[in-house]
Amino acid sequence: MPDQVFLLANMVITVAYAAITTAIVVPVARAGQLRTNKLAVATSMIFFSCAVGHALHGVMAYGTLIENAAMGHPASSTAGWSWASAGWDMLTAAVGVYYWTLRRGYGVLLGKGAIYVDPWGQSRLDQAAERERAARDVAEAQRATLATVVEHSDDAIVGLTPEGLITAWNHGAEKVFGYAAAEMLGRPATILTDQPGTEQQSEVLSRIRHGQGGQSYEARRLRKDGAPVDLALTVTPIVDQTGTVIGVSAIARDITAAKEAAERQRAIEERTNRAQRMESLGKLAGGVAHDFNNLLAIIGNYTDFAIDQVADRPDVRDDLRQVRTAVDRASNLTSQLLTFTRGDAIQPRDIDVNASITEVHAMLERTIGEHITLISIPARQPLIVHADPGQLQQVLLNLALNGRDAMPGGGTLVVEANTATLDGNEVNMQPSLPAGSYARLVVSDTGEGMSPETAARVFEPFYTTKQPGRGTGLGLATVYGIVTEAGGCINVYSEPGLGTTFRVYLPLSAAVPETGSDAISQAPPPRGDGRTVLVVEDEPALARVVARILTDGGYHVVAATDGREALDLYDQHGCDALLTDVIMPEMSGPRLAEILHHRDPGLPVVYMSGYSNGLLGTTHVIDEDIAFIEKPFSAADLLYKIASTHRGTNAPTRL
Repeated sequence: MPDQVFLLANMVITVAYAAITTAIVVPVARAGQLRTNKLAVATSMIFFSCAVGHALHGVMAYGTLIENAAMGHPASSTAGWSWASAGWDMLTAAVGVYYWTLRRGYGVLLGKGAIYVDPWGQSRLDQAAERERAARDVAEAQRATLATVVEHSDDAIVGLTPEGLITAWNHGAEKVFGYAAAEMLGRPATILTDQPGTEQQSEVLSRIRHGQGGQSYEARRLRKDGAPVDLALTVTPIVDQTGTVIGVSAIARDITAAKEAAERQRAIEERTNRAQRMESLGKLAGGVAHDFNNLLAIIGNYTDFAIDQVADRPDVRDDLRQVRTAVDRASNLTSQLLTFTRGDAIQPRDIDVNASITEVHAMLERTIGEHITLISIPARQPLIVHADPGQLQQVLLNLALNGRDAMPGGGTLVVEANTATLDGNEVNMQPSLPAGSYARLVVSDTGEGMSPETAARVFEPFYTTKQPGRGTGLGLATVYGIVTEAGGCINVYSEPGLGTTFRVYLPLSAAVPETGSDAISQAPPPRGDGRTVLVVEDEPALARVVARILTDGGYHVVAATDGREALDLYDQHGCDALLTDVIMPEMSGPRLAEILHHRDPGLPVVYMSGYSNGLLGTTHVIDEDIAFIEKPFSAADLLYKIASTHRGTNAPTRL
């Protein structure tokens, strides 16, 4: 048995030493070092001699085994090979294998990797190398793709040194700033900033150098042509493997258009809110005017009654006339309120704006004062608009007088007419107008001007910057109401210390302007000759005033305080005409007239209200072409209105 083990061990050792010799000699020969690499040659000779010696031992052991088998001797009695020799050979084989392992790991004879590799091992190495090359190719492709994305991004992507010198400049930066890469590489980024921007940029770079991480903020920078550009900036540090900041990456997105759009949206929302506020104030003003007109009708007419009764007392008569004058002033004030609410009774027609400017110029010349230089510039051709002539003059007068008041030390006032084309996107119009061509009235002064906060509120009713007692705060509110009622808009521009310009835009009309005006009859109103008038008014004091006026005018009056009582009185007495308030509790005046027209289709109806016909018509409470008298009214006004109605002239009223 020891002979067989000895033979096997020597065969293994021989193969191992031969493999080691081959692994040394082959790469040394390929490297051309058989003559120069003495260590490698000597090592290979040692392993070669060992391989030959163990091969001889194996041959001898094999021969002994064959001889013993031929002579019939047992294997254990041959040549005297001991277990100790077999064990030693096994140890030698293990040492050879261990050396082989070390050679594959270190390759000390030729440097790194200098060892013969068998074909199977070489295949594995080639596959690993291929995988590594594929990974490198993918990484390179990703870097190339990323570089392409960076280069063609619409955002400006800029590389900087920690001190702020530009090291990279993509195509997006060229579009945003207008500089080519060749113009910017190596130059400081401060070329893109003004003084505040330079300080901000230095502070951001300082924070990044001190390890505070990336920063995102908005800033304004300068283009090559000097134009400002608003940017959203993201600045991040570039660090090496040790965490040291070696550069800075800056990504800048142009948000100029976005900020302009946001500002436009804010202006639109502000304009909408202002319009809603004006509408709410208008409704409030209309309600106040309605109730106030009822009171003025009572005060004014009772004052007229008293004046007629004190003809023999001049001092009392003069006092009462002062009261009547105050009533007229209060009536004008409520008229302005109703105009502001777009509810004043108007008579629009096609008129030439130039004619209105001429008339207003003539009035202003006499009243504006010698310290004001008045300049009127009519349009070169007729500008026809559809508006109430008196109200258009009121607009020009109010604006001109405001300009005069803003120039206590003197100045220049210009009233001009021309045409303008709007694109429909203007944000400073009150209210906005669709795109198109418009007649434009411009009133400019060289006065004190207004702050933006004041200019934003000038059209609000009761808002005034004048001293107490010098203004009601309704002048520009009235202008606003007249202009919007005519389908136009108004714009104000003002700078403190420089002056103010108001621009009024009105739709152009292709019609020929109308001329002439209705003459006001100076003849006394005709008598009533006993005709019966059914008066319906829910304000008892005013009902008594109306009844007294009609009675003195020769009419027979039947008075009711609401619709139901009026129907009962009609059933009892009948009537030749109906004079009714429009808005009453439980039953409105139009509803009462509708019921009575079912019984008497030809019954004349006259409506009266503290609201104007214009306001009631726009809300479809009554028709715009019916007989209507606005409170407060005088006795003559009421008698003229009643006398102008004749049986059969009033059609049933639409609700």
